[in-house]
Amino acid sequence: MGTLTLGADGLAARLSPQGGRVLSLDWHRDGQAVPLLHPDERTGPGTRSTFPLVPFGNRLPGNSFRFGSHDYTFAPNTEDPSYLHGDGWLGAWQVEALDGACAELVFRHDGSPFCYEARQSFRIADGAFHLALDVRNTSEHPLPFGLGWHPFFPRTPDTRLEMRAQGFREERSGHLPGDAAPRPVDLDFSAAAPLPDRWVNNGLEDWDGRARILWPERAAGLGVEADPLFAHAFLFLPDRARAPNAEWFCVEPMSHRAGAHHHADGGGLLTLAPGESLSGSIRLSPFSLPPGSPSRP
Repeated sequence: MGTLTLGADGLAARLSPQGGRVLSLDWHRDGQAVPLLHPDERTGPGTRSTFPLVPFGNRLPGNSFRFGSHDYTFAPNTEDPSYLHGDGWLGAWQVEALDGACAELVFRHDGSPFCYEARQSFRIADGAFHLALDVRNTSEHPLPFGLGWHPFFPRTPDTRLEMRAQGFREERSGHLPGDAAPRPVDLDFSAAAPLPDRWVNNGLEDWDGRARILWPERAAGLGVEADPLFAHAFLFLPDRARAPNAEWFCVEPMSHRAGAHHHADGGGLLTLAPGESLSGSIRLSPFSLPPGSPSRP
């Protein structure tokens, strides 16, 4: 099946079963379409359409982890030397339901060590875009699972971000997650603040699950609400000096820390016994900014 289209309450979404991706999400207001996600019709690695993270997100340090008495090793799944973002974002999802404002996609993976069934439910209702993520362990042994979502949001010159996170993690060589460290001043978004123009690829841990993105030029904003499962987030900003036309940025809700497989406490990954499931929801709610809203705090 080709591209899927959902619409209701002034919202319009385009979905692709390839990678279980959201190709675009627009808010139609006063005769104009305000993009809420960065539009990209492409679905392969390196593209900027929004995708799920399952059975875990981010890079796997050393392409391996130890769980119980077993060591598990992975081959790189893209041109990146590290195994990246799991399987769902590269796989073919099956359409199990489609009804105007709702769609349900299912992805079944039978690999080693992970065998699982993942499900995404998309719904437009009450003026918001709702996404539910679910994964069920279909293997014969317990394994650590995590979930996440990798949205690409539009970045205008005056975009501001508001979100509260307690922890910060450095980036080390190979774009791998590093150590916990004090958060840089320009990444304090406890009040709405502009995005720095420099490269940022860092974990923001112990997140309260709430964020607001403001686009003053468009007199519009977007509220992001994630279930408590998504206690962490990842912030990805391109270097505007090297990529001045990169009109996107990422705030990725995650159930676990980046590099969690190598954390002594499991980093937020949850062990699922055969047949057990993990699920959580995310909501995107657009809103209008009053006329004359300042472009900078």
